[in-house]
Amino acid sequence: MGLSFRPKGRQLTFGITLSCGVAFALFGYDEGVFGGILSCPAFEEQFDHPSTTIQGQITSSYVLGCVIGAFMAMFGGDRLGRKRSIMLACTFLVIGGILQSTAFTLPHLIVGRIVAGFGVGMNTTTVPMWQSETCKPKDRGKLMSIQVACLVFGFVLANWINFGFTYIPNDPVSWRFPLGFQSFLALVTMAIVPWIVESPRWLCLQGDSIKAKEAIALLLAKPDTDNEVLVALESIEQTVAHEVESEQSSWRTVFEGGPQQTFRRIALGAGANFMQQFGGVNVVAYYLPVVLKRSFGFSDRLALILSAVDSMQWMFWSAMATYVIDRIGRHRLMIYGSAGQCLCFTMAALGLGIGTKAMNGVAVAFIFLYYFFFGLSFLVISFMYPSEINSHHTRNLGSSIAMVTNWLGVCHCFGIESIGWKFYLVFAVTNFVFIPICWYLYVETASLSLEEIDKLFEIKYYGGKSMSYQEATENAKMTLGVADIEHVEKLEN
Repeated sequence: MGLSFRPKGRQLTFGITLSCGVAFALFGYDEGVFGGILSCPAFEEQFDHPSTTIQGQITSSYVLGCVIGAFMAMFGGDRLGRKRSIMLACTFLVIGGILQSTAFTLPHLIVGRIVAGFGVGMNTTTVPMWQSETCKPKDRGKLMSIQVACLVFGFVLANWINFGFTYIPNDPVSWRFPLGFQSFLALVTMAIVPWIVESPRWLCLQGDSIKAKEAIALLLAKPDTDNEVLVALESIEQTVAHEVESEQSSWRTVFEGGPQQTFRRIALGAGANFMQQFGGVNVVAYYLPVVLKRSFGFSDRLALILSAVDSMQWMFWSAMATYVIDRIGRHRLMIYGSAGQCLCFTMAALGLGIGTKAMNGVAVAFIFLYYFFFGLSFLVISFMYPSEINSHHTRNLGSSIAMVTNWLGVCHCFGIESIGWKFYLVFAVTNFVFIPICWYLYVETASLSLEEIDKLFEIKYYGGKSMSYQEATENAKMTLGVADIEHVEKLEN
């Protein structure tokens, strides 16, 4: 089917955002669905009441699959392109969902978890790149915040589906349907993607200027002979050509300094994901039901309801990020997020350490407040930043490394059962350490085009220590703006 039959302009942007949103809702759903199933009586009976160790192995097999999926994207993403990578990832998720929902033995179930993990690992790498490479700079923060809000919607949906099936706990459908539902979400994504354009920046990387121009024309809803389309294409092509001339994206040059600052940029993207995971999000999500049951004597069902309600905060605050992500900027939100999370963990540790009912209430209140700071900062920015900060030539590599970092960080919260409230002190300290790291090392990317972000690092490299990143940003805007004007004048003459 030709590009001429596809949506244009705002309709096309909506289609891309919708497909990215459903793909990320699938990611969030897969993250949340298994936690409620492990305690389902029908599930326990089917798999001979698996021990805590076996349950941990089932859970970790999914994370292993996600890590492998991110590695698959690392080595195959630039060959397949954004669209085909997402289609392949969703194919894995359909197969994984079917395998899990039809499982009668643990090996069968674990294989299904691993296969689904392949898909999630690939999607978490590819989807943010596709979104960032096909939207306008002024809309990028907003659209990617919507995408992450869909992620949390998937998590919330999984929690409430699991809660609903607690009313028929002995029927196999209570765990087979939730596991099979992920295949439906993957099929929805696969139905939308073929109608949407490929990333024009990836097409330029492949040397396919004709298709890149057609994609840009559709995104701008203008003829492919329009000056704005031709200037956009020229800007991308020049940036890609300059990157290739300056540095190749081989593993050797990744670890070298140079005008493109490849290693620094990859490290910044991976660092945002490291801070997301080691900022304590998993320990909060895991331990809240335990606190509610042990400290307040709530039933399992009531604790599950409150945890599901609490998870809805993620969705609300990530949605609110659409209003502040570009106004306040990534840089300041990361600083504010680290400081707020440090405060919340300090107060949670204090409350649970004292252990009275009133102080336990204080601890839970600050755990709930944690989602305010997390939802407006690291929840969104960790997925957004790698797709923005890396060059065209290394965006796939940098995003893959960032997602491998993210998935490896999921496994760090062991030991919480044994040391309890003291675990919160660890994350109070880590978030305190993150404040100066974010302050001194991170670069603002809000409302900048991907080409401007690329240029500012080169300008800063040649400007040396005497030049600030703010000055480099202004110079990058001016340099590319002059180049665009010159190209328009050339076209008109």
